[in-house]
Amino acid sequence: MILVRVLAAVVVGAFIGFERTFHGRPAGFRTHALVCVASSLLMLVTVYQNQWMTIVPLDAIRTDPTRMAQGIMTGIGFLGAGVIFKEGLTVRGLTTAASIWVTAAIGILLGIGFYFAATLGAAATLAILAAFRFIELRLPTEFYAHHSLMFERGAVIAEDELRRLIGDHGFSIANLSYHLSEGGKFFEYEMVIKSRDRRNAAALSQHLSKLSEVLEFRIDPMGD
Repeated sequence: MILVRVLAAVVVGAFIGFERTFHGRPAGFRTHALVCVASSLLMLVTVYQNQWMTIVPLDAIRTDPTRMAQGIMTGIGFLGAGVIFKEGLTVRGLTTAASIWVTAAIGILLGIGFYFAATLGAAATLAILAAFRFIELRLPTEFYAHHSLMFERGAVIAEDELRRLIGDHGFSIANLSYHLSEGGKFFEYEMVIKSRDRRNAAALSQHLSKLSEVLEFRIDPMGD
């Protein structure tokens, strides 16, 4: 029975981790499998305590199995925090942290033998990570991106012209800032742009690549 529970934890954790690995996340296939197995093993310690707690009579000790589950979820919080990082104004890794957390919960269910609940949890998790991605892409949401443009100091386009250019491609500008670099040789605009259609980013990129006065530009989508 122990073997079945551990193997089930390996399979379920690997399935969830595969989705994260497929999308290029650092905490993927092996990490999720290990988290699920660790949670399962720790719960097995509680479930089968009558087989290893032989020095003291069991009726002399009152244990609460839920305390082990609480400890597991607390520990997973530190691991989840390790995959969350801030890049500029963007926070990445939240979905991966949540998937690690739910994988630990599924491992707990497998460790105590609640296979039906664990199966439902695994199916729901995979549906959210995989199927909901396609739904999310089709929801009417605003697309945000960090945008920067670099010019030679003597060939900078005016701010009004910049706003018109960005607006013509379906974007609005927020948090516009200005920056001189290389001892004043280059001038750079930095901003956050938003649009109702993420495909506008490709059109803007193609247009900017044709402007000879633009030395460098960057459009960095803000995602999870």
